Amino acid sequence: MSWLEAVRWNADGLVPAIAQDVTDGRVLMLAWMNREALAATLARGEAVYWSRSRAALWHKGESSGNVQRVCDIALDCDGDTVLLQVEQAGGVACHTGRRSCFYQHLDQGEWHVGEPVLADPEQLYAGKGTHHD
Repeated sequence: MSWLEAVRWNADGLVPAIAQDVTDGRVLMLAWMNREALAATLARGEAVYWSRSRAALWHKGESSGNVQRVCDIALDCDGDTVLLQVEQAGGVACHTGRRSCFYQHLDQGEWHVGEPVLADPEQLYAGKGTHHD
């Protein structure tokens, strides 16, 4: 059986992919992959996702330069979620210029920003026409 066949793809042919910092375990982001994206990630050694909004492959860091070098790929016990252990170039995974996309924390029924902007998004994506890789 092909390793890609072991993945339980959803009805749209996608699987959620969590990117986690290999050094300290911080969850950086969640994105989606199709078969082609997962195969490309393995082949490149850098994270490639499926952009649902653009219906196209998305090489993380293509616009910003903040690529994710993949150190390990794991599949959960149900086969329906992929975990990427990555080295995050530039220390910024989020299109808002923060280290992680998970920077809003719930406190007494309200969301609070708990992480600083490390890089100006306008500079990360200058002239690229998008704030999302």
